[in-house]
Amino acid sequence: MLEQFEKNIGYVFKNKELLKTALTHTSYAYEKKVQSNEKLEFLGDSILEFISSEFLYKNYTKLNEGEMTKVRATVVCEDSLYKIATKHNFSDFLYLGKSEISNKGSKNVAILADSVEAVIAAIFLDGGLEPAKKFIIENLKDEIEIASKNVGQKDYKTVLQEKLQQAGSVHIEYNIIKEEGPDHNKSFTAEVKCDGKQLAIGKGSSKKAAEMEAARKAIELS
Repeated sequence: MLEQFEKNIGYVFKNKELLKTALTHTSYAYEKKVQSNEKLEFLGDSILEFISSEFLYKNYTKLNEGEMTKVRATVVCEDSLYKIATKHNFSDFLYLGKSEISNKGSKNVAILADSVEAVIAAIFLDGGLEPAKKFIIENLKDEIEIASKNVGQKDYKTVLQEKLQQAGSVHIEYNIIKEEGPDHNKSFTAEVKCDGKQLAIGKGSSKKAAEMEAARKAIELS
Protein backbone atom coordinates (compact mmCIF):
# COMPACT_ATOMS: atom_id res chain seq x y z
CA MET A 1 0.00 0.00 0.00
CA LEU A 2 2.72 2.49 0.98
CA GLU A 3 4.76 1.59 -2.13
CA GLN A 4 2.09 3.25 -4.28
CA PHE A 5 2.21 6.33 -2.06
CA GLU A 6 6.00 6.50 -2.45
CA LYS A 7 5.54 6.25 -6.21
CA ASN A 8 3.00 9.08 -6.09
CA ILE A 9 5.33 11.45 -4.22
CA GLY A 10 8.53 10.35 -5.98
CA TYR A 11 10.45 9.35 -2.86
CA VAL A 12 11.21 5.89 -1.41
CA PHE A 13 11.63 5.74 2.36
CA LYS A 14 14.39 3.77 4.04
CA ASN A 15 12.39 3.91 7.27
CA LYS A 16 8.83 2.87 6.40
CA GLU A 17 7.66 3.41 10.00
CA LEU A 18 8.51 7.09 9.65
CA LEU A 19 6.24 7.33 6.62
CA LYS A 20 3.47 5.45 8.43
CA THR A 21 3.69 7.91 11.34
CA ALA A 22 3.51 10.84 8.92
CA LEU A 23 0.19 9.48 7.62
CA THR A 24 -1.23 8.70 11.08
CA HIS A 25 -3.96 11.09 12.23
CA THR A 26 -4.49 11.68 15.96
CA SER A 27 -7.82 9.84 15.86
CA TYR A 28 -6.10 6.62 14.70
CA ALA A 29 -3.15 7.14 17.06
CA TYR A 30 -5.52 7.46 20.04
CA GLU A 31 -7.41 4.29 19.12
CA LYS A 32 -4.32 2.16 18.39
CA LYS A 33 -2.03 3.72 21.05
CA VAL A 34 0.60 4.71 18.49
CA GLN A 35 2.33 8.00 17.65
CA SER A 36 0.42 10.54 15.56
CA ASN A 37 1.83 12.84 12.88
CA GLU A 38 1.45 16.02 14.99
CA LYS A 39 5.14 16.42 15.89
CA LEU A 40 6.18 15.74 12.30
CA GLU A 41 3.65 18.31 11.14
CA PHE A 42 5.26 20.88 13.47
CA LEU A 43 8.70 20.20 11.98
CA GLY A 44 7.39 20.08 8.41
CA ASP A 45 5.83 23.54 8.78
CA SER A 46 9.27 25.04 9.57
CA ILE A 47 11.00 23.17 6.74
CA LEU A 48 8.34 24.34 4.29
CA GLU A 49 8.78 27.98 5.38
CA PHE A 50 12.57 27.74 5.12
CA ILE A 51 12.71 26.04 1.70
CA SER A 52 10.10 28.33 0.15
CA SER A 53 11.91 31.39 1.60
CA GLU A 54 15.27 30.23 0.22
CA PHE A 55 13.71 29.49 -3.19
CA LEU A 56 12.17 32.97 -3.33
CA TYR A 57 15.42 34.63 -2.20
CA LYS A 58 17.50 32.86 -4.87
CA ASN A 59 15.06 32.90 -7.79
CA TYR A 60 13.02 36.10 -7.39
CA THR A 61 15.76 38.68 -6.86
CA LYS A 62 13.56 41.59 -7.99
CA LEU A 63 11.09 41.11 -5.15
CA ASN A 64 11.65 43.10 -1.97
CA GLU A 65 11.29 41.63 1.52
CA GLY A 66 7.63 42.61 1.88
CA GLU A 67 6.75 41.15 -1.51
CA MET A 68 8.58 37.89 -0.76
CA THR A 69 6.66 37.64 2.52
CA LYS A 70 3.36 38.12 0.68
CA VAL A 71 4.21 35.50 -1.95
CA ARG A 72 5.24 33.01 0.73
CA ALA A 73 2.03 33.62 2.70
CA THR A 74 -0.02 33.11 -0.49
CA VAL A 75 1.71 29.85 -1.33
CA VAL A 76 2.49 28.30 2.07
CA CYS A 77 -1.12 27.95 3.14
CA GLU A 78 -3.75 25.29 3.79
CA ASP A 79 -5.22 25.68 0.31
CA SER A 80 -1.92 24.97 -1.48
CA LEU A 81 -1.10 22.03 0.78
CA TYR A 82 -4.56 20.59 0.23
CA LYS A 83 -3.95 20.77 -3.54
CA ILE A 84 -0.70 18.82 -3.10
CA ALA A 85 -2.49 16.18 -1.01
CA THR A 86 -5.22 15.88 -3.63
CA LYS A 87 -2.71 15.68 -6.50
CA HIS A 88 -0.90 12.76 -4.85
CA ASN A 89 -4.04 11.02 -3.51
CA PHE A 90 -3.07 11.34 0.15
CA SER A 91 -6.67 10.52 1.14
CA ASP A 92 -6.18 6.90 0.01
CA PHE A 93 -3.30 6.35 2.44
CA LEU A 94 -4.20 8.17 5.67
CA TYR A 95 -4.57 6.18 8.88
CA LEU A 96 -7.77 7.52 10.44
CA GLY A 97 -9.72 6.49 13.53
CA LYS A 98 -13.31 5.29 13.31
CA SER A 99 -14.65 8.73 14.30
CA GLU A 100 -12.81 10.49 11.47
CA ILE A 101 -13.72 7.80 8.94
CA SER A 102 -17.40 8.34 9.74
CA ASN A 103 -16.86 12.11 9.47
CA LYS A 104 -15.22 11.66 6.03
CA GLY A 105 -11.87 12.75 7.47
CA SER A 106 -10.03 11.62 4.35
CA LYS A 107 -11.69 14.55 2.54
CA ASN A 108 -11.04 17.06 5.35
CA VAL A 109 -8.98 19.99 4.04
CA ALA A 110 -7.12 20.61 7.32
CA ILE A 111 -6.29 16.92 7.88
CA LEU A 112 -4.94 16.57 4.33
CA ALA A 113 -2.95 19.82 4.50
CA ASP A 114 -1.42 18.83 7.85
CA SER A 115 -0.44 15.42 6.48
CA VAL A 116 1.56 17.09 3.69
CA GLU A 117 3.62 18.98 6.30
CA ALA A 118 4.15 15.73 8.22
CA VAL A 119 5.32 13.92 5.06
CA ILE A 120 7.75 16.77 4.28
CA ALA A 121 9.28 16.33 7.76
CA ALA A 122 9.41 12.56 7.31
CA ILE A 123 11.27 12.93 3.98
CA PHE A 124 13.71 15.34 5.67
CA LEU A 125 14.38 12.98 8.60
CA ASP A 126 14.69 9.96 6.31
CA GLY A 127 16.78 11.40 3.50
CA GLY A 128 17.95 14.89 4.45
CA LEU A 129 17.19 18.35 3.15
CA GLU A 130 17.70 17.75 -0.59
CA PRO A 131 14.81 15.28 -1.18
CA ALA A 132 12.54 17.40 1.05
CA LYS A 133 13.48 20.47 -1.02
CA LYS A 134 12.86 18.55 -4.27
CA PHE A 135 9.35 17.55 -3.13
CA ILE A 136 8.46 21.09 -1.97
CA ILE A 137 9.77 22.92 -5.03
CA GLU A 138 8.29 20.47 -7.53
CA ASN A 139 4.89 20.90 -5.94
CA LEU A 140 4.94 24.64 -5.26
CA LYS A 141 7.04 26.28 -8.00
CA ASP A 142 4.02 26.95 -10.26
CA GLU A 143 2.05 28.46 -7.36
CA ILE A 144 5.06 30.61 -6.46
CA GLU A 145 5.37 31.81 -10.07
CA ILE A 146 1.69 32.84 -10.19
CA ALA A 147 1.82 34.54 -6.79
CA SER A 148 5.00 36.45 -7.70
CA LYS A 149 3.34 37.91 -10.80
CA ASN A 150 0.37 39.20 -8.81
CA VAL A 151 2.22 40.42 -5.73
CA GLY A 152 2.53 44.04 -6.78
CA GLN A 153 -1.15 44.39 -7.54
CA LYS A 154 -3.96 45.01 -5.12
CA ASP A 155 -6.24 42.02 -5.11
CA TYR A 156 -9.98 42.36 -5.72
CA LYS A 157 -10.86 41.81 -2.05
CA THR A 158 -8.63 44.72 -1.00
CA VAL A 159 -10.03 46.99 -3.73
CA LEU A 160 -13.61 46.12 -2.76
CA GLN A 161 -12.89 46.72 0.93
CA GLU A 162 -11.38 50.14 0.22
CA LYS A 163 -14.34 51.06 -1.98
CA LEU A 164 -16.99 50.00 0.54
CA GLN A 165 -15.26 51.69 3.46
CA GLN A 166 -15.04 55.09 1.81
CA ALA A 167 -18.23 56.22 3.54
CA GLY A 168 -17.32 54.68 6.90
CA SER A 169 -16.94 51.37 8.66
CA VAL A 170 -18.82 48.39 7.21
CA HIS A 171 -18.87 44.65 7.90
CA ILE A 172 -17.69 42.62 4.89
CA GLU A 173 -17.87 38.82 4.95
CA TYR A 174 -17.20 35.96 2.55
CA ASN A 175 -18.98 32.61 2.73
CA ILE A 176 -18.55 29.41 0.72
CA ILE A 177 -22.13 28.51 -0.25
CA LYS A 178 -21.49 25.51 -2.50
CA GLU A 179 -18.86 22.83 -3.19
CA GLU A 180 -19.12 20.62 -6.27
CA GLY A 181 -17.14 17.98 -8.13
CA PRO A 182 -14.63 15.27 -7.24
CA ASP A 183 -11.60 16.00 -5.03
CA HIS A 184 -9.17 16.38 -7.92
CA ASN A 185 -11.43 18.85 -9.73
CA LYS A 186 -13.50 20.72 -7.15
CA SER A 187 -15.47 23.86 -7.82
CA PHE A 188 -16.41 26.35 -5.09
CA THR A 189 -19.07 29.08 -5.04
CA ALA A 190 -18.59 32.02 -2.68
CA GLU A 191 -20.74 35.01 -1.77
CA VAL A 192 -19.60 38.39 -0.52
CA LYS A 193 -21.84 40.34 1.86
CA CYS A 194 -21.70 43.88 3.16
CA ASP A 195 -23.58 44.53 6.40
CA GLY A 196 -25.58 41.33 5.83
CA LYS A 197 -26.59 42.15 2.23
CA GLN A 198 -25.31 39.89 -0.56
CA LEU A 199 -23.37 41.88 -3.17
CA ALA A 200 -22.27 39.14 -5.57
CA ILE A 201 -21.33 35.49 -5.94
CA GLY A 202 -18.31 33.96 -7.68
CA LYS A 203 -16.99 30.56 -8.69
CA GLY A 204 -13.45 29.22 -8.54
CA SER A 205 -11.29 26.09 -8.34
CA SER A 206 -10.35 26.97 -4.74
CA LYS A 207 -12.15 28.77 -1.93
CA LYS A 208 -9.77 31.70 -2.27
CA ALA A 209 -10.33 31.95 -6.03
CA ALA A 210 -14.11 31.83 -5.55
CA GLU A 211 -13.97 34.64 -2.97
CA MET A 212 -11.75 36.70 -5.28
CA GLU A 213 -14.18 36.24 -8.17
CA ALA A 214 -17.11 37.28 -5.93
CA ALA A 215 -15.18 40.44 -4.98
CA ARG A 216 -14.39 41.17 -8.65
CA LYS A 217 -18.07 40.90 -9.57
CA ALA A 218 -19.08 43.08 -6.62
CA ILE A 219 -16.67 45.80 -7.82
CA GLU A 220 -18.20 45.62 -11.31
CA LEU A 221 -21.72 45.87 -9.91
CA SER A 222 -21.06 48.70 -7.46
